[in-house]
Amino acid sequence: MAVKLKLTRLGSKKHPFYRVVAANDETRRDGRPLELLGYYNPMTDPAEVKLNADKIKEWLARGAEPTETVRALIKAHLS
Repeated sequence: MAVKLKLTRLGSKKHPFYRVVAANDETRRDGRPLELLGYYNPMTDPAEVKLNADKIKEWLARGAEPTETVRALIKAHLS
């Protein structure tokens, strides 16, 4: 069972808000996550991103694969 770091969508119609989570790769987009790792709000200017670096590094060390979007967020905000 592989683990992915991915976004789950919250917020109302046309006002998205995303959580960065660790979840099994087979779960639905908004399914139950294994752990909450941060959030991403694209509606603010500039976009608001808060990530827990320690938890993300821990999951990456365990072999979790980030999606392309999460990889870009990690690269931009934790480097």
